[in-house]
Amino acid sequence: MNKIFNNIYVGGNWSATSKNFSDFNPSDDTLWAQVADGNRRDTRDAIESADSASQEWASYTHSSRANIMNKIAEIFEIRRMEIVEAIQAEGGGSFAKAMYETSQIPIIFRAAAGANYGPIGEVLPSEHGKFSMAVRYPLGVVAIISPWNFPVILTSRSLAFIVALGNTVVLKPSEETPYCGGLLFAEIFEEAGVPAGVLNVVTCSRDNVAEVGDELIQNPSVKAIAFTGSTAVGRSIAAKAGAHLKKCCMELGGKDPLIVCEDADMERATAAANFGSFMHQGQICMSVEKILVHENIYDEFLKKFIERASRLKVGPPLSNKENIIGPLINDKQVANVKSQLEDAFAKGAKAVLGGNINGRFVDPTILVGVTPDMTVYQDETFGPVAPVIPFRTDDEAIAIANDTPYGLSSGVITRDEKRGLEIANRLESGMSHINCSPVNDEANAPFGGSKSSGVGRYGGRWSAESYTETRWITMERGGKPFPPMF
Repeated sequence: MNKIFNNIYVGGNWSATSKNFSDFNPSDDTLWAQVADGNRRDTRDAIESADSASQEWASYTHSSRANIMNKIAEIFEIRRMEIVEAIQAEGGGSFAKAMYETSQIPIIFRAAAGANYGPIGEVLPSEHGKFSMAVRYPLGVVAIISPWNFPVILTSRSLAFIVALGNTVVLKPSEETPYCGGLLFAEIFEEAGVPAGVLNVVTCSRDNVAEVGDELIQNPSVKAIAFTGSTAVGRSIAAKAGAHLKKCCMELGGKDPLIVCEDADMERATAAANFGSFMHQGQICMSVEKILVHENIYDEFLKKFIERASRLKVGPPLSNKENIIGPLINDKQVANVKSQLEDAFAKGAKAVLGGNINGRFVDPTILVGVTPDMTVYQDETFGPVAPVIPFRTDDEAIAIANDTPYGLSSGVITRDEKRGLEIANRLESGMSHINCSPVNDEANAPFGGSKSSGVGRYGGRWSAESYTETRWITMERGGKPFPPMF
């Protein structure tokens, strides 16, 4: 039975729009839902609602906001299995992926609750005996533009801390996952008793993305933008926001390396490569897109990696829980992966596993013979494709890893932790994980990239840096004199 979500959520009310758009299951193109197609006027109303609610919400005590965050976490736990099904149907995620994603949401909201009990400023020394304070205050209205690949986690990561810090929000989810990334949160915030206007959700079709996005960025009541998505779109948003001197926190694309040293534990290395490359069909900003293996163990690693990856089953997630590799999200993404593979094959690369494309389903693919002139070496793939490249020295591995405009995450597999740390310190990435995959996320850690992979950080107190403003406040107690001519 198709679902109908013909309302947006503004000011605590569900309001119908003049049009709807279709939300399809990417596995088979069946209609999953009809969704409200919001426009600029709807977005302006949502911003006004958030602005009207901002002062009252900011005045809530820290414990009150914490209690609400905990209530939201409880509702997510209760509704977990229905959300799992929605993640599979709307976004093409496997059952295992959906179970993982839903397991993290309560953790994120409880971490946001705990953030309310952290320091909100500090006392500074004063030359003149003043009582001098640096104090953080909510920004006001924050616009969140969330992605489709992990819509529940990546919306939560922004939303939970932004709201917990006393801001109000207008959320625009991806048109590929308008329910999981948007309307679901409206339902749960409403059920949790969050005051009207604190969260507003505007869904829209691809046709209306430009006007809705421009309103979110240009409207003077919006003080900051949180965006997770492609580097190209992120650059455009940042440029527009910069013209209005608005804060941005952006987590963008990646070309993330996994470096496997000659002393690596082979079981750990191949598992990290398999998970990092093929989790959610490689549609993760942190996905492993270059596996760099020391030449002394290259053949052994490749053999065992192929054996492990060949066991991953491909197929529609809802038809079989054992299907780990589901569909790519849309035909545009399939075309990008196909183009990169064709370019690689034309220039001499070979697929030692996979390489087949059947509709939106791409087999787990392992490439050898990849060189810097190939697009699969240079550009983000966002698909289940893993180039395996040999190296001789740590310096060479680091050079290959850094040979990209991106700098999101990275991984290093070695038994020598000192060596791993030395390599990690030289990698140009916002995050690096020794003896683990680049695919890592924890609610209290600083998540974000460098170079073309983004600006700002999500998580824990780093979210406070991104989504509050610091004010300097003093109380005169020392009798500071004014110049005698005054």
